[in-house]
Amino acid sequence: MIFMFNNLFPSLQQYHHSFIAVDPSLGPLVLSVCLEEEENKLRVILRMKECSLHGTFSLSLFTNMPSAVELAKRLSDKVTVSKFDVVSYLKAPDLITAFDEHRVSSNFKFGVLYQREGQFTEEDILSNNKESEKFREFLSILGDTVQLQGFTGFRGGLDVCHGQTGNEAVFTSFNGREIMFHVATKLPYTEADPQQLQRKRHIGNDIVALVYQEGQTPFLCDVIKSHFLHCFVVVRRVEREEEEGGAAYQVSVTAREDVPPFGPVIPDPPLFTDRSQLREFLLTKLINAEIACYKAEQFSRLELRTRSSLLESLHNELFSRSRCMMGDPSIAAAPPSESTRGPSEGSGGFIENFKRAIRVRSHSFETLGVPRKSTGNSSQKPKVDKDAER
Repeated sequence: MIFMFNNLFPSLQQYHHSFIAVDPSLGPLVLSVCLEEEENKLRVILRMKECSLHGTFSLSLFTNMPSAVELAKRLSDKVTVSKFDVVSYLKAPDLITAFDEHRVSSNFKFGVLYQREGQFTEEDILSNNKESEKFREFLSILGDTVQLQGFTGFRGGLDVCHGQTGNEAVFTSFNGREIMFHVATKLPYTEADPQQLQRKRHIGNDIVALVYQEGQTPFLCDVIKSHFLHCFVVVRRVEREEEEGGAAYQVSVTAREDVPPFGPVIPDPPLFTDRSQLREFLLTKLINAEIACYKAEQFSRLELRTRSSLLESLHNELFSRSRCMMGDPSIAAAPPSESTRGPSEGSGGFIENFKRAIRVRSHSFETLGVPRKSTGNSSQKPKVDKDAER
């Protein structure tokens, strides 16, 4: 559950307050409390570096209105602070909501690889230039082929002005989300480059990729070398007897072993004959796969570092801006620095720090200092998705 400040005022009788503190062991804490008088309860969120804790408490549990410290300790017995400071900055809800939503995205990008019969290597797969009629038919199940020039939807890192990432892409909207597919055959092909780095640059930086197979050649997830790619959804077209209804699509999933299970469960047998059902399944599976991949070791470590940085920046911003609101002369007399500018005041402040932190996610792990793992490391071993999903 995300604590949405915009939804906290259905009536004038409902209030919310925010508090901040720095715990000796936990670091910055940001606490929000919403009083729901009609239901006689308190909704509370405690934001810490590792996670956000949510709780609902009946007022009947308390003799008097509980303090911020008491509420925080009810959510976590690790809290040791003796007092919280009140947040009085008028734009605090915007900053706190931005932090709460920093992992919420309505847009996704996925790679699409085309594997033909007898293709075992990354070079072979990335060098495919021609699209068979059956492959184009499959792409039409995923979404619409759009012209990139002047495209105004979610572009997923593709160039929509100068044609540097090809002329076409596959795009769709699904349950309020925009999805851009990096289709290898539609990305630029370089004649003198057997590695096709132009294509690898996009697909290798995706977290989840879809593999469309023609023929019986198996796909091994370590064929595509990437620090980012953690999951592959593999689809093979299966020709059936004409009286049975023509083609069917067989689906399987392979992921690194530190990616937790995710749904929807692959049916048994794993065959789809209905295009709309296949589309619903694949798009749901791809989105859930990316969400699950963020819990893998590399991404969770990166997420913790990003979250810690954002929470510290949020705490400092709320503290300094609240001091300004209260008329603290030491703050008011000083020129506005990057740590005390508001969200619309130039290049400093929490909002800009937040945007910079989010942009960092698109960089390579080498840039971020995440150690490279050897191919023999156990965490790189694939696991095949069967029916052990949830």
